[in-house]
Amino acid sequence: MVDIALLSKICEIPGAPGYESKIRNFILDVIKPYADEVKVDNLGNVIALKKGQTNKKVMSAAHMDEISFIVTHIEEGGFVRFHTLGGFDPKTLTAQRVIIHGKQDVIGVMGCKPIHTMTIEEQNKPTKIHDYFIDTGRSSKDLKEIIGIGDVITRERSLIEMGNCINAKSLDNRISVYILIETLKKLQNQVIPYDFYAVFTVQEEVGLRGATTAASAIQPNYAIALDVTVASDMPGLQPHEYITSLGKGTAIKVMDGSVICDYRMVEYMKKVAIEKNVTYQMEVLTAGGTDTAPLQRSGMGGSIAGAISIPTRYLHQVIEMCEKDDVIASINLLTHCITDIANFDWSHK
Repeated sequence: MVDIALLSKICEIPGAPGYESKIRNFILDVIKPYADEVKVDNLGNVIALKKGQTNKKVMSAAHMDEISFIVTHIEEGGFVRFHTLGGFDPKTLTAQRVIIHGKQDVIGVMGCKPIHTMTIEEQNKPTKIHDYFIDTGRSSKDLKEIIGIGDVITRERSLIEMGNCINAKSLDNRISVYILIETLKKLQNQVIPYDFYAVFTVQEEVGLRGATTAASAIQPNYAIALDVTVASDMPGLQPHEYITSLGKGTAIKVMDGSVICDYRMVEYMKKVAIEKNVTYQMEVLTAGGTDTAPLQRSGMGGSIAGAISIPTRYLHQVIEMCEKDDVIASINLLTHCITDIANFDWSHK
């Protein structure tokens, strides 16, 4: 069963890239009972260690930052101009509420030139990011007393359940934060063969930065990233274009735009899934990158790396959707991968 109350908090707490303090503090409070050691590195990554029977190292990473914005200018009339932190499809900003995090939180709405005043030429052009502004309903004088240049902005949306699905903002990548927390809980009273580092990374959405630093420090022998992936089972896509589908299990990454996963890790995950009756599907994502890449390459000599991906519709929107059974399958696969990792032949063949 998915703990909806916990997941709702994880999704709704703000955490812009580089400004993850609120979600970081929440994660620290939740995981302390389930780890032997917990620390925060200079960049802000949370590193939780559960000690194993030998000093080999397994690292799993879930980034805790969310795509966001940052204030660049305050215009007369209380309108705010912004820059993006992470990747946005401009059309998804229409009619959205946001929260500007200044001396106090300020609610704003995304606005742009109304269609009633557009020329035919303007109507036929796609709206760009720079066409949007944030309307706060306040005067610039009042607003400047509360917010300033460099304050971050996150999206406002609560989590809801839809059938057997979860719908929320920032499931990318808070669903993976939840999965990593639940894995730590399941491992609490288990003896594991190798030291397990559960790492909640920062600044993934702006360049995989936190995972690079953490993997360089930890030097893992094995690494498993956790992130969402494209669920393609919707109108407009042909079966040969599918990456993954909701309800068909957790996804074992083969590659994405930044990494080719180690074939041994791919085979290991498949073996574990079959033996433990975990429903799974394979993921080949030809574009986009995840923390898998720095986990694989940032340690001295690299690591045997792969990833568990959670099929999710409507990525980088405030209506991201995943399926509860896929989430549970992801927790189970990661847990078994940690406990059984010493029982696989990792030699090159």
